[in-house]
Amino acid sequence: MDPISLEKESEGSVSRTGVLILVENLPVPLDRRVWQEACALRDAGYQVTVICPRMRGYWLSEEECEGIQIYRHWITEEAGGVTGFLGEYASALWGELLLAWKAWWRHRFRIIHLCNPPDLLFLAALPFRLLGVRVIYDVHDVWPEMYEAKFGRRGLFYWVIRTAERLTYATADRVLATNESVRQVALTRGRKRPTDVLVVRTAPKITDSEVEVDPRLKGGRRFLIGYIGVMGSSDGVDYILDAAADLIHKRGWHCVQFLLMGTGPEYDRLLEKRDSLELQPWVAMPGRVSNDYLFTALKTMDLGVSGDPKNAYNDHCTMNKVLEYMAFGKPQVMFDLQEGRASADEAAAYVPESSGKAMAAAIERLLTDPQARERMGRLGQERIRSTLKWQRSVDQLLKAYSGLSGKGAKSGQFK
Repeated sequence: MDPISLEKESEGSVSRTGVLILVENLPVPLDRRVWQEACALRDAGYQVTVICPRMRGYWLSEEECEGIQIYRHWITEEAGGVTGFLGEYASALWGELLLAWKAWWRHRFRIIHLCNPPDLLFLAALPFRLLGVRVIYDVHDVWPEMYEAKFGRRGLFYWVIRTAERLTYATADRVLATNESVRQVALTRGRKRPTDVLVVRTAPKITDSEVEVDPRLKGGRRFLIGYIGVMGSSDGVDYILDAAADLIHKRGWHCVQFLLMGTGPEYDRLLEKRDSLELQPWVAMPGRVSNDYLFTALKTMDLGVSGDPKNAYNDHCTMNKVLEYMAFGKPQVMFDLQEGRASADEAAAYVPESSGKAMAAAIERLLTDPQARERMGRLGQERIRSTLKWQRSVDQLLKAYSGLSGKGAKSGQFK
């Protein structure tokens, strides 16, 4: 028998097809999309193994969590420049290759699931592709646009990235896109067949009924405005700080508290900027927070805010924070991004100009209109519970897998 062949399924049983998930930029279970996918595959009967970096509080090299085997590799510190990215990706790729062979000898996976960025993980998948392993490419970010947004230019390295993207698409049997605009990239630049590209949207499983409000987070003020996410060069937290300064110092909204949760390569610089703008009393920046803290903050806040500026990269992104604000029934302010609007629809106020002053004006309008805030929050929550609910994405995920593993859907599993 072929070394990766499986025993035939007995009638009514589900075979334990092995799946290896590779993710480079976040550990699990912190990466909520990857963890939800892993749990959905586990629940469908797959034997799931994940390789990810050791970082952000997840330091164990190996552990089993909720029936999922996790291997973590060393990685350099999160990068801020081109040289730093090269070091980060080289260390990650080396760790992934070593751990992939370890996982192969232990688990004999039949499917390898690549989560970008970067689009270099095909190098770790190629040896196993030659052994008959099938490959799924899970496009979290369009990497060429991500590079251009971070560094403001193209140049030689941009075209190296485009080549890596093309090779990743060529290696993949199936592609998972986070939204329709990413799917169009897969069909055009990736040259994939429409039947091989499925949209698996990111959607939170949490609900606002699971936690309680904590008034202490408001610091004795009337309103709490919250942000959750990465603090990197392309995430626009600078705009949020500029908006806070305009709102508080120029417009006189001293009754507003900001809570900016998350960390990243720009965190220390942003902390210094907050202090230089004399915002310490009104802007809390606790860094990385626990899920309990995050969910309590989401329940307590009056308004969510996203600072991601308008560019080709952000237009393709489905932002987790946008969906999390909606899941908790919170109105939000964001710059007018293509996929941001596709996600939130009428649950957000859209700012056409990427500037802190324009964002402050939009925040002020919502703070003075409780009926609009209530309506946006209600519509967002309804949208998460219907159009964007996670189970729809699970159905698409299992549909993509069923064609590769030979497993059909259980009755009612997907349509």
